[in-house]
Amino acid sequence: MKKYIALALAAAVTITAAIPVLTPNSSAQAATEEKAQLRPDISIVYNGVDTNFKTASGSAVYPILFEDSTYLPLRAIGELIGKNVNWDESTKTITLSGTRTDSSSNSKNPDASTKTIYVQERGDFTIVIDGVKQKFKSASGQTIYPILYEGSTYLPLRSIGEIMDCSVGWDDAKKIVTLDSDLTVTDADSFGSSKEEITQGYIGTDKAKEIALDHAGLKSSEVTFIKAKLDYDNGVRVYDVEFYSDNKEYDYEINAETGKILDYDYDVESWTRPSTTTTTIDAAKAKEIALNDAGLKSNQVTFIKANLDYDDGRKIYEVEFYKGNTEYDYEIDAQTGKIISFDYDAESYTPPKNNSSNTSVTLDEAKSIALNHAGVKSSEATFTKAKLDSDDGRKVYEIEFRVGRMEYECEVDASTGAVIDYDAEYDD
Repeated sequence: MKKYIALALAAAVTITAAIPVLTPNSSAQAATEEKAQLRPDISIVYNGVDTNFKTASGSAVYPILFEDSTYLPLRAIGELIGKNVNWDESTKTITLSGTRTDSSSNSKNPDASTKTIYVQERGDFTIVIDGVKQKFKSASGQTIYPILYEGSTYLPLRSIGEIMDCSVGWDDAKKIVTLDSDLTVTDADSFGSSKEEITQGYIGTDKAKEIALDHAGLKSSEVTFIKAKLDYDNGVRVYDVEFYSDNKEYDYEINAETGKILDYDYDVESWTRPSTTTTTIDAAKAKEIALNDAGLKSNQVTFIKANLDYDDGRKIYEVEFYKGNTEYDYEIDAQTGKIISFDYDAESYTPPKNNSSNTSVTLDEAKSIALNHAGVKSSEATFTKAKLDSDDGRKVYEIEFRVGRMEYECEVDASTGAVIDYDAEYDD
């Protein structure tokens, strides 16, 4: 699910091939030299881990501050999300796709000082993610172009947050950018995303919250929001809005274009009010707690997942690992370290041959398999989701597309190409 980030930050990918500088007469959108700052003092924390970026040759790459936005290296982002990064000189196109099987060291970068540098705005560059051409906008709706510095291409972090399926946070006092997978953004309006969403034809997060509150008969001063974000549901753009008042929780799903309430629910069973305190254990501690409960050591198991998430307003770690033919699933309270739930030996579980790269089927092949299964031609379909995921330790592709008003969902085994799950329905 994509999280729309309205934080004035940015991220970048290092392209290993040398990219020539355009002269002002060589393109209608020629490169321009602009002043920026190299910012080694800005730290990047991804899923609780302090992350350092490097070029393909192993040289340190630091964040860049350009026009009040922070930028990060795109090649490294490709590594974080497990995608290959390719450069086409003839079309000035950078493509992120497939499944990456290698990564560079995340060892600490050497200390460096803040300094003034010059970067190029590259309006002539095209960025394509899994076959979809990307456009980047600021919170005010202004177009943002990639920038180039010493052979590295940089992209807006607000858009990278969406591409990486991450929420983004900024601690100004400590100069820390946080990227968290599958983590709901609380107080979503504080990121100012509504303006950008409205420019894209949606009602905006603020309006969606207003619609939900009016339906519940409550005022904003009477509730605390847990979630308010733009999402997909069966190929349709919706707003997921969750809030609570006293000990009652409200869940809404609102059509992002029309504002129509598609689904709502009051008072989730066993719901408890989320704590206002921050996370007190990290992913490493959560893994340690799970291993101790299972009576195993880290060198005896292979981890599938250790992600920070939300469950009914409470921050939890989802920890999954396997030993032999036995899989272990844990949910651990991120504040107290208490084990909330656990499960051993998921039904029909088979350990992956290679947990990091068990994907003999490419994303494009998975999309073709899904189309063939549905009896649909590629020219007829519009894809709304196509991504690699994990299901009980097995790598799968989640594919969603539309043909007219028909919506299709297909899950394809990334190792064998078998269709695991399939659904088609008419959107009336």
